[in-house]
Amino acid sequence: MAVPETPSKFKNFFSKLESIKLSEKIFFVQQLGIMVKTGISLAVALRTLAEQTSSKRFKRILQDLQAQVEKGSLLSKSLEKYQRTFGELFINMVAAGEASGKLEDVLNQLFIQMKKDHDIVSKVRGAMIYPAVVVVMMVVIGTAMMVYVVPNIAGVFKELNVELPLPTRILIFISDGILNYGLYIVVGLVITITALMMYFRTPNGKKFLHTLILRTPIAGGIVKKINLARFCRTLSSLLKTDIPIVQSFEITSRILGNVIYRKALLEAKEHLKKGISIKQSLDSYKEFFPPVVLQMIAVGEETGALDDILEESAIFYEEDVDRIMNDLPSLIEPLLITVLGVGVGGMAVAVIMPLYSISEAI
Repeated sequence: MAVPETPSKFKNFFSKLESIKLSEKIFFVQQLGIMVKTGISLAVALRTLAEQTSSKRFKRILQDLQAQVEKGSLLSKSLEKYQRTFGELFINMVAAGEASGKLEDVLNQLFIQMKKDHDIVSKVRGAMIYPAVVVVMMVVIGTAMMVYVVPNIAGVFKELNVELPLPTRILIFISDGILNYGLYIVVGLVITITALMMYFRTPNGKKFLHTLILRTPIAGGIVKKINLARFCRTLSSLLKTDIPIVQSFEITSRILGNVIYRKALLEAKEHLKKGISIKQSLDSYKEFFPPVVLQMIAVGEETGALDDILEESAIFYEEDVDRIMNDLPSLIEPLLITVLGVGVGGMAVAVIMPLYSISEAI
């Protein structure tokens, strides 16, 4: 009977949907680099790491890589089958490490690169948790007040037949709107948000959104620093493995999340093909690449130490992002308190003002 095979098919299907955590890949790269450095063969190292991982999907990938390596295939060639899992940067750097005989150094460089990326993402997410929770709570409490508290107060005022001031009428109007048209408002918001998300996934939508973010006062500065840190770190890592500069720019462009930076690097790549320097290739994007970065790149090109200078620049921007993310909650907190105070104060004024009208009527 073929019935018992069905659960395994479902199991394999759902395991393919299982995402592999970046932290797991970082651990894999770190441990693989250590094993290779100590002289352990790739096949043995991959088998050992496959036994250690808790992800079933990652375990199968590592077991397949082990099988391919045992058959004589290069690790970089075996990794091409899993480009969506490891990424183009990872595969190209491994290939360069195998070609130069410095695979352990390349794996160490990849470990540093991936760890720095993970740290930046973690810092950004951590900094946004507090304001996100506060905003959600404000919306929930405000909606609850409009649905349960304001209608009762409005009923009392209507019974007294007193002319209500403008703030109170606005509050009652909003409350009535939520009560009578709440379902339509929710459906409208869902449709609007869904439409915007679909639009922002299109090339024009991404360009509009990413340009808007870069021009936003606080968020724009943070996004620029994050992209500059990734640009410097990635390009430095690729240059250390002797990957050609044109190919390095193309790979780096795919690593950056912002399409404006991606476009800048792809255009710079075409200039590099013509023999133009990196600094001159990026000169037309001074708004996104500060003069200090371009000057450092120019010095690196002249001295032949571009990879080291880019690494120093990456460290500077990573530390700057780290500092901003640590300070961000304390910067946002006064703004949130002000908004919360205005909201609570507005509702209090709208409720208290009719009391004066009632006292005058008495």
